[in-house]
Amino acid sequence: MDLSELERDNTGRCRLSSPVPAVCRKEPCVLGVDEAGRGPVLDLEALKVADSKTLLESERERLFAKMEDTDFVGWALDVLSPNLISTSMLGRVKYNLNSLSHDTATGLIQYALDQGVNVTQVFVDTVGMPETYQARLQQSFPGIEVTVKAKADALYPVVSAASICAKVARDQAVKKWQFVEKLQDLDTDYGSGYPNDPKTKAWLKEHVEPVFGFPQFVRFSWRTAQTILEKEAEDVIWEDSASENQEGLRKITSYFLNEGSQARPRSSHRYFLERGLESATSL
Repeated sequence: MDLSELERDNTGRCRLSSPVPAVCRKEPCVLGVDEAGRGPVLDLEALKVADSKTLLESERERLFAKMEDTDFVGWALDVLSPNLISTSMLGRVKYNLNSLSHDTATGLIQYALDQGVNVTQVFVDTVGMPETYQARLQQSFPGIEVTVKAKADALYPVVSAASICAKVARDQAVKKWQFVEKLQDLDTDYGSGYPNDPKTKAWLKEHVEPVFGFPQFVRFSWRTAQTILEKEAEDVIWEDSASENQEGLRKITSYFLNEGSQARPRSSHRYFLERGLESATSL
C-alpha cells in the first residue's frame, strides 16, 4: 500500500485507492465499509477473510496482499489525520466523530459509484445507532440495498475485508509517521497507538508539553489524551477570563516571559524557535 501522499502531508486528509477491476464495472458488486480509517472494498468471500481485530498484523498484511493479487477486488480509503479529527471535534462549531465517520463513508460509497463500480449492495459496520445510520445511507443511495449492523466486520466477509484494508493502512501510517514538529530526541517507540496499550500511555505522559500539549500525531479529542493533559499539563486562564475561583492558576501569558522578566518572550522555547518568533516591542 503506497502511503506516499499521506507522508507528504499528514495534517489533513487524503484518499487512496486501487485501480477498479474491469469486472466490477460490469457485474453487480457488493461493497463493505469499516473503519480504522474507513475503507470500502468489493466482494471477496472466497478469500476467507476475518475481522481484522482477530488477526495478527502479519496475517492482515498477507490477506491484503492476497486481495491485491486478484482481478475482482478493489479498495478505497479516506485517511483522516489526528489533526483533522481534533480540529473538527474541538472547534467552535463542533463536528463530532460519528458525523465525521458517516460523511466519510458516504463520500467513499459515492466515490466508488463515480468510478463506475456497479454497486448493488452495501454492508456497513455501524458507528452510532445502526437504524439511524442505515436510514441516512439508504436515503442517500436509494437504488442500492444498504445494511448497517453492529459488528458487521464479524458477520459479513466484505466488511471483514474492508476492516483489513483500513487496519493495514492505519498500521503502516503509524509506523511511518513523519512528525511535522521536527522535535529533537523524540522517542518513536510509541506502541500501537491504542488507549489500552501501556507503551502508548507511557509515551503520551513522556511527551506532553505543559502548554502546547502533544504533537499533531496525537488526537487531542481522544479521552485518554485529555486525561493526561488534565493531570500533567498546566492549568491556564485567558486574560479576559473571570477571576473568580482561579487562584493558583497561571496565566497563559506567563509562558511568554523569561523567569524574572516582564517584557521578553520565552524565546528559548521550541515553539518560538521553530517558528522564528520574536517579541514585538513596537507596532
